Amino acid sequence: MEYVLLILILPLFTFLAIGLLGTKLKPLTAGCIGTASLALSAILAYIAAGQYFSTAQVNGIYEKLIPVNFTWLQFTDRLHIDLGLLLDPISVMMLVVITTVSLMVHIYSLGYMKGERGFQRYYAFLSLFSFSMLGLVVATNIFQMYIFWELVGVSSYLLIGFYYTKPEAVSASKKAFIVTRFADLGFLIGILLLSYFTKTFSFELLTSGDRSLFTDASGMTFMGCSVISWALALIFIGGAGKSAMFPLHIWLPDAMEGPTPVSALIHAATMVVAGVYLVARLFPVYYLEAPDVLVVIAIVGAFTSLYAAVVACVQTDIKRVLAFSTISQIGFMMVALGVSGMEGHAGLGYMASMFHLFTHAMFKALLFLGAGAIIHAVHSNEMSHMGGLRKYLPVTHITFLVACLAISGIPPFSGFFSKDEILAATFNFSPILGGVMSFIAALTAFYMFRLYYNIFWGKESPHEHTPHEAPRSMTLPLVFLAIVTLFAGFIPFGKFVSSNGAEYAIHLDWVVAASSVLIACIAIAIATRLYKKESSVPAQMANTFPTLYKAASKRFYIDEFYLFITKRIIFNGISRPIAWFDRHIIDGTMNGIAQLSQRTAYAIRGFQSGQIQQYAYIILLGTLFIAFLVLFV
Repeated sequence: MEYVLLILILPLFTFLAIGLLGTKLKPLTAGCIGTASLALSAILAYIAAGQYFSTAQVNGIYEKLIPVNFTWLQFTDRLHIDLGLLLDPISVMMLVVITTVSLMVHIYSLGYMKGERGFQRYYAFLSLFSFSMLGLVVATNIFQMYIFWELVGVSSYLLIGFYYTKPEAVSASKKAFIVTRFADLGFLIGILLLSYFTKTFSFELLTSGDRSLFTDASGMTFMGCSVISWALALIFIGGAGKSAMFPLHIWLPDAMEGPTPVSALIHAATMVVAGVYLVARLFPVYYLEAPDVLVVIAIVGAFTSLYAAVVACVQTDIKRVLAFSTISQIGFMMVALGVSGMEGHAGLGYMASMFHLFTHAMFKALLFLGAGAIIHAVHSNEMSHMGGLRKYLPVTHITFLVACLAISGIPPFSGFFSKDEILAATFNFSPILGGVMSFIAALTAFYMFRLYYNIFWGKESPHEHTPHEAPRSMTLPLVFLAIVTLFAGFIPFGKFVSSNGAEYAIHLDWVVAASSVLIACIAIAIATRLYKKESSVPAQMANTFPTLYKAASKRFYIDEFYLFITKRIIFNGISRPIAWFDRHIIDGTMNGIAQLSQRTAYAIRGFQSGQIQQYAYIILLGTLFIAFLVLFV
């Protein structure tokens, strides 16, 4: 299956070609080149998936295939950094997800970004982003993953800050880059710790189940935890930064300053699921060597999911509602992986997490691209500028509704099947955690239909121009993703992806399924009562709980807390004194030495006047002085 390498090479060469040719290419030509390249990558990804899942199963277990690999840096016989391709169920699944969503974004952008300055640059960055994420998911070793991990960070910085003339976009891109760099430092330290004790970077060896790899670290602890637990916790910090887990989530809502198709790409299939994929990739290590870290992952995921869902309930910018929705849904995936550490139920949570990653990618891309079509029609992100748009945007309306039903967990849409498995896994782990996640699922249904009714129903806002449906280049991806969202839940996902490579039979827990559907319907009914028609009840509720409402609308002041820590404490309390010491003590000392040297040089420069008489006079005086010392001292 060496041809899989072409899936990566095509977007890489597209990036280089469009990037180097730049404005020499016509905008439409650049867009068509980028789209055609991704279409070929997508076709190859589908072929690879079909071939892998039909031929790579041996004795009922899918084997790991490494069709391409070469050593880049050799340290010891076992410790070396390779560059290659690793194909297994989750990497093949991710190839399909990334190429599919990226292709839809490429097609959609032909209409959405038409006439934008920097159109060619935009498509070059899209190709770089796609190449980076594809390289990340097929990495054969953790250091190769880290290289592409950083490329994803650079790509997101370029795309979020695409509108570089807007201060908000520049600020958002820097915020995303800096926050994820702090998280990536933890990731790097974790990699170094893990490789130091295991003597390998290879995923194949690390996830083989061979516990002798960790012999050197046995018995070594720090602050009551094993060294391997610390290493894996630090690696998770890197994943938490990319996947916007609390408290490293602050960059993601601001990343909405980038073009809307970029938001779809980041949220649906690439950057934010990288952390989930990282934990899934190393799941055998977490499960065998650090199940306590999995519990921490579950707790962080649950808290993040609850926090983001509450904040999403009061946001008025439609892209920010979807941004916090993504944070909450990624939390669901993390919780599912975290509860998989329990004996007897390891396969359920892992499979459910990957299943939800797959289905969420499709309907979240649909939601963001639908939001782009809405913004394209009304030229605003605010729900107060919308209302009654179902008459003007029929295709967008139906497809957006499909996505809302899917994320709310209503059958037979795909989100119902994947979210139900997550809820079943959490109830198996802890009824309390299961109850919390069910409540979050109810909040999800509520805020999504609050969003839906405020956009398409309610009181129609006045518009300067009559809203109209988006062009076909934008509506066709919506229709395609809606169809996938309708039927993806019926895929026997456990047959292809599981924690150990063997088939995992999916059985619906009808008690959990029925209760989750019931609470989702109740939440939708409440949203319908409050927002389908113009009502004063939401304002009254906000006035009844003003403190909670204001805190939630301000994201519970987490950003303000970060600003206080950075500006007041770090900048004023630490950086300013260090800067003063640097200017007055360090620079002052160096400047004083320089001034002393300069003054001394001016004082003695006469000794090198070039006059022979002066030199003879000095030599004579020196000779007499030496003679005096010899004779009388």
